[in-house]
Amino acid sequence: MRPLAIHAGTRVIHEEHDRLWAVLQAMRHFVRATADGAKAPACKVFRAMLLYIVDYPEKLHHPKEEQLFTLLQQRTGIVDEEIAQLSAQHVAGEAMVRELEHQLTRYELDREAGFAPFARAVEEYCAFSQAHMRLEEDVVLPAADRFLTAQDWIDVGGWFAANWDPLAGTAYKDGFDRLFSLIANITPAPIGLGSPA
Repeated sequence: MRPLAIHAGTRVIHEEHDRLWAVLQAMRHFVRATADGAKAPACKVFRAMLLYIVDYPEKLHHPKEEQLFTLLQQRTGIVDEEIAQLSAQHVAGEAMVRELEHQLTRYELDREAGFAPFARAVEEYCAFSQAHMRLEEDVVLPAADRFLTAQDWIDVGGWFAANWDPLAGTAYKDGFDRLFSLIANITPAPIGLGSPA
């Protein structure tokens, strides 16, 4: 169970983690079901999930974290090592997503030979992302709740509201929300909102 977020900024990051994790669980569900003999979904299902995974962290999520972490480092050095690890993981995660995309393309071209490497890439990325989010939620975000000042939280709230959603007010933002809804609706319950498998 994750520590309770005290401030709105850390709650937003928790909510974004939940949303990203839902997409990752959906992708992993379809991969595992296919491995167990279920009919594989159309590749556009995996493509939709991958589009979300590619765009979500880089355009919306990681900039919020990095700004919050920079501010936290100005207030305390207690989590400097963990922040350095998380920043390195942001870079490593980009490489893992490129590998995931590569393996999905191989799978699209040759379903039989390409499935196992794609499934392995999905499992590895899910495990990596889960550990990454756990480190943020268990160590760094509680430190932010503890050490940032009241004025810091006013500033963070302003950044979150005004500057940190590059998709806000654009057609892309609407498409991004629709993409998440599509993924949630095609993924069977209890992971998603679709009919149970």
